[in-house]
Amino acid sequence: MGNDLAAFAKENGVKYFMISYTDLFGGQRAKLVPAQAIADMQRDGAGFAGFATWLDLTPAHPDMLAVPDPASVIQLPWKPEVAWVAANCIMDDKSVEQAPRNTLKRLIAEAAGDGMHIKTGVEAEFFLISPDGKTISDEYDTASKPCYDQQAVMRRYDVIAEICDHMLALGWGAYQNDHEDANGQFEMNWAFDDALATADKHSFFKFMVKSVAEKHGLRATFMPKPFQGLTGNGCHAHISVWDRDGKTNVFADNAMELGLSAKGRNFLGGIMKHASALAAITNPTVNSYKRINAPRTISGATWAPNTVTWTGNNRTHMVRVPGPGRFELRLPDGAANPYLLQAVIIAAGLDGVRSKADPGRRYDIDMYQFGHTVEGAPKLPLNLLDALREFDNDKSLKAALGEEFSSAYLKLKQQEWNSYASHFTQWERDHTLDI
Repeated sequence: MGNDLAAFAKENGVKYFMISYTDLFGGQRAKLVPAQAIADMQRDGAGFAGFATWLDLTPAHPDMLAVPDPASVIQLPWKPEVAWVAANCIMDDKSVEQAPRNTLKRLIAEAAGDGMHIKTGVEAEFFLISPDGKTISDEYDTASKPCYDQQAVMRRYDVIAEICDHMLALGWGAYQNDHEDANGQFEMNWAFDDALATADKHSFFKFMVKSVAEKHGLRATFMPKPFQGLTGNGCHAHISVWDRDGKTNVFADNAMELGLSAKGRNFLGGIMKHASALAAITNPTVNSYKRINAPRTISGATWAPNTVTWTGNNRTHMVRVPGPGRFELRLPDGAANPYLLQAVIIAAGLDGVRSKADPGRRYDIDMYQFGHTVEGAPKLPLNLLDALREFDNDKSLKAALGEEFSSAYLKLKQQEWNSYASHFTQWERDHTLDI
């Protein structure tokens, strides 16, 4: 498409635009703008009170303007008279450095300056649950090993097929859908793309899945661990780096171990080096640590890492190299901010390439069975507070992500932890009332 949103509206019968930005906690914020006003908004931006969302701003700050990026526009397949468009946040004619999409764009530009074109894909798992959030939506989905369950996926055919039809119509290259390892859990896959495009699609995907589920009287959740005893929602990221024109995969080298080039190993080395700190971004909620430190689930495995290790084609480690020229980071979960997920991967990887970081020893053992035999590999944080402390102590990662962003993120996430820590729970009453 062109860069004129007013023309896009006229050509496609769009009546309204959702000018959307994502805040530090992954909340999607939008204004519904009539097509007749979109030209002004494209020029000047839609005004928001930043303090009213999860950004480190005060009521005294001037308007934050969300300037739509026409390259990201998506016409809602389930309501074609509306188009969603991601926005970049500015204030006083300057970029809001803490805004997640701005943070990602800066890091993409920095990588491009080093001749690296980052391409990624995500596997965003979700549950279809009851509207009150208390149970999975399918009372017959009770198998102890429900992964790839043929009957269960067909009982939710109307929802899954509608979402997949939309992705196909949007040209995303959707290629498979399945019932995942937990009862009530699903995964839908589409083709990898440039990091910013993947982040925009990921953001829209979450919006679309929730919207279609609601249309069918259900609720969709990407919460990392919504049900005790069941596998949690991961958001595995597949990462490759290409040359400046995006034509040649510079991670691919068949002469190297697992087909991963020296640059690919260095990028992976950066991920390993910063793993405990980047968990604060890839696993950003209190609930996240119920997934990566979970006991064995009903299915027999959590499918989530708890130790900083890497491997070949083995799903029990934090990073696996499933084939030449790419690797899969299995740490992130469903709560990960689509833009910050990509940003922190690039930040850690760039540091690894620049410092020629070594990813360390490769392990091929079953970590769920023999992980206790691994010596020297760091354990991932046990909770959000530990992750925030690791992030705060990682000076180079904070600097790479930007001091304004890092300061804002740490401040608001510390407040979130304090709110959680001050909350009284039934567990405390059950275990302490009679002390």
